[in-house]
Amino acid sequence: MKKYIYTFLFAAALGGTKPALAQHAAYDMIVDGVKVIVQPSGNSIVEIQTVLRGGVQNYPASKMGIEAMAMRGLTECGTLKHDKNSFKNILDKINASIYGYTNKDYSVISMSCIKGDFDIAWPLYAEAITEPKFDAAEFARIKQDAINDLKEQESQPDESIDKMANKVAFEGRDFAKEPEGTPEIINSLTADETKAFYNSILTRSRMLVVVVGDLDSNLIQTRVKIMLDGIKKGTPVEMKKSFFRVYNNSFKAEPKDLATNYIEGVTSGPLVDAPDFDAFNMAMQIFYDRHFLNIRTNNGLSYAPETWFDVGSISVAKFIVSTTMPNKYIAVFNKLVDSTKEHGFNASELANMKVTYLTGFYYKNETNYAQASSIVSNEVMHGDWKRSLTYMTNIKKLTVADINNAFNKYIGNIVWVYQGDPKKVDPILYKNGTSHVGDNPVSN
Repeated sequence: MKKYIYTFLFAAALGGTKPALAQHAAYDMIVDGVKVIVQPSGNSIVEIQTVLRGGVQNYPASKMGIEAMAMRGLTECGTLKHDKNSFKNILDKINASIYGYTNKDYSVISMSCIKGDFDIAWPLYAEAITEPKFDAAEFARIKQDAINDLKEQESQPDESIDKMANKVAFEGRDFAKEPEGTPEIINSLTADETKAFYNSILTRSRMLVVVVGDLDSNLIQTRVKIMLDGIKKGTPVEMKKSFFRVYNNSFKAEPKDLATNYIEGVTSGPLVDAPDFDAFNMAMQIFYDRHFLNIRTNNGLSYAPETWFDVGSISVAKFIVSTTMPNKYIAVFNKLVDSTKEHGFNASELANMKVTYLTGFYYKNETNYAQASSIVSNEVMHGDWKRSLTYMTNIKKLTVADINNAFNKYIGNIVWVYQGDPKKVDPILYKNGTSHVGDNPVSN
């Protein structure tokens, strides 16, 4: 379900690595113009993540999915020195992994191995980044795999309604683009154009390298320097942060033959560098519990209602529900928002959520992969990987007034989308909104 996916993204976007304990302090250095951040791990695993900034800014809507296909192709289409099978056979022998993935703001090429196998895994990692082959036959295979994955996602109502919400809410913005593309676009891509696209974004100006592992600093610097040797400098890419404001409640329906009806709402959230970012995130965590209690437990309207804070260059609050009674849902939802805005959250809710949130945060960051992902998100999204050093203090300092002010400031008019039986829903109920919902009077 969406909420659990984005809870992990919150942790990655919000704050740092696990406590130092016996570890040495994290540090950064510049290697040929590329920032390299190193977090000693205190264990035998090495995790490396190389970032290419830009995400959906890197391509037009007509080429959605090309970066995702490039990330797949790095390891699935072989390199100039190894075909796909020999590449994977070497990794299998040492139980290492190398793969790439993308999201709306950046892509990551990840490597994980045992420290003792680093000298075997690293050359393959560098090959995948700097010498991908994009073999035409293998590319045709991964295209079909990607198309099958997209069709599978479309058959999942939660995925389908979220894509519809993004398309409607962010119309005209880069954020409306889906990084994985569409079956039609993916089918039209060729190996050559995908390789050319990848080469166009493979620049030192877009790159960030994060290492979580106990490796010598000189070794890291030497290996990264050699990898960067053939990569052009390029032009720096600045993440285009944008505030999402909804001026009027809206509703759009798409008829679908489903066992139940799916509804999703999208409204404002603070920019990643806003002073009330942490407060709003905490407010949404508590509102998730209230929403669940009122929608499922008290009224039996949905099995798994969810709310979450979707963090990125555009950050928004989202609400999703599957229900056979969409008109009753919006009545309960509006009443809940009105009550929350009028009476606010209480001290007990905040105290409990601080404990729950921080415990969950550190649990998620036990692995080298999670630590690396967290550093990446801090640096790319917030521009400061050291933000983790003050994270616990910032969370502990949050007051009830902080979270109430943040909730009231950003939860305003909502873009609603609906998939299911249009005869079961009255759009006017969704367009009317609540008596306490205004037009997001914020100055971001």
